[in-house]
Amino acid sequence: MHTIQLLSVPAQTLRLRWPPAAADEGVFRDLCRANPDYRIELNARGEIEIMPPTGGLTGRKNTKLLSALDIWSERDGRGETFDSSTGFRLPDGATRSPDASWVRRDRLAALAAADKEGFLPLAPDFVVELRSISDSLGTIQAKMNEYLTNGVRLGWLLDPAARQVFVYRPGEPVQCLTGLECISGEPELPGFVLDLRRIWEPGF
Repeated sequence: MHTIQLLSVPAQTLRLRWPPAAADEGVFRDLCRANPDYRIELNARGEIEIMPPTGGLTGRKNTKLLSALDIWSERDGRGETFDSSTGFRLPDGATRSPDASWVRRDRLAALAAADKEGFLPLAPDFVVELRSISDSLGTIQAKMNEYLTNGVRLGWLLDPAARQVFVYRPGEPVQCLTGLECISGEPELPGFVLDLRRIWEPGF
């Protein structure tokens, strides 16, 4: 097993350019396992992206988001919720870890047992990214477009500082909604309504 370790915390996202032979799935998986405190992704160009841990406020907001999605998912029963530590191998070769995501159960059932143990080889049906104050809006918007290109049916980019929600759907212009107290996942997520007040407010 490779034992690559990061010995310092990056202040912002780092991008490492590796030779194609080094940036294969096995090496990437070992890198993630050796550094569990970091959020590490692989983009479609084969570059390793290393992001610093989230701050307390962002972590709390993400917990509220994930909790609301999971409660709805358990009640709905047609899919599963995944947290920000879950890797998805997208069709374009990138491996991404959305802050929160949801996948239909029938798509998960079609996966082999080995695929379920590793990074899931599919794009989620629904993804959410939560912007922190250190995140570049343009970078996250590019990631949201990447999700759509790879098959995501609905995506939300939440920007608490501006109290804005960017809504992404395939084949439709991006919607920028401001001043909302709640947002519905209809029709892709029937019955799911996120109370944005739990995201906009600091929480502690």
